[in-house]
Amino acid sequence: MKIRILLLSLCLTQGLAAQPSLKGDCSHLRDADLLFFAPGKGNAITDVTSGFAGRGIDHVAIFVRIGGTPCTLEATHRGVIVQPMDSTIARHERRNEQVYVGRVRKGLDIPASLGNALRYLGKPYDFFFEPGDSALYCSELVQKSYCDKRGAAVFAPIPMSFHNDKGEITEYWKAYYRKAGRQVPEGAPGSNPGQLSRSKRIRILYQLF
Repeated sequence: MKIRILLLSLCLTQGLAAQPSLKGDCSHLRDADLLFFAPGKGNAITDVTSGFAGRGIDHVAIFVRIGGTPCTLEATHRGVIVQPMDSTIARHERRNEQVYVGRVRKGLDIPASLGNALRYLGKPYDFFFEPGDSALYCSELVQKSYCDKRGAAVFAPIPMSFHNDKGEITEYWKAYYRKAGRQVPEGAPGSNPGQLSRSKRIRILYQLF
């Protein structure tokens, strides 16, 4: 099994390397493409989740052109916002992140999905990653918004993960929720950007930055 995973990772890495150089070129992006952010070093999110080809992915944003302007629609600590790609690029440069482009393989109702996501504009960020409340975190925005032509969700919820590779909830998340007087929502229905990047419904196309 480990050999199969290693071979798959190598194939994905070589596939990305074989792509033409498109770094920084937004002209190839389509509405509803997903931008996956990989930080320069690990953090509390990447410690408990895993992205495609073993990469640490800690954020996802939706690409959309508004009035011809390339923008990202995303749930950030400021809430659900739309901002020009220029601002997203500046943030990437400050944080030394790698950004990868993913696209739903088939079946996505793009107008309906973007309409769903835009209806969440102004909603607060969900700092506690809880299901069923009015606040949203980055991958939750995608999971709740993306639908097919029948209106069915493209991405099903998955059990939330706050544990390391030993199956233990990390000290960071224990302290984080203890300080807030809450229980760690381990196993509650939700999503995370790393798992989303590994979904069979998504094809990772190339590295944007």
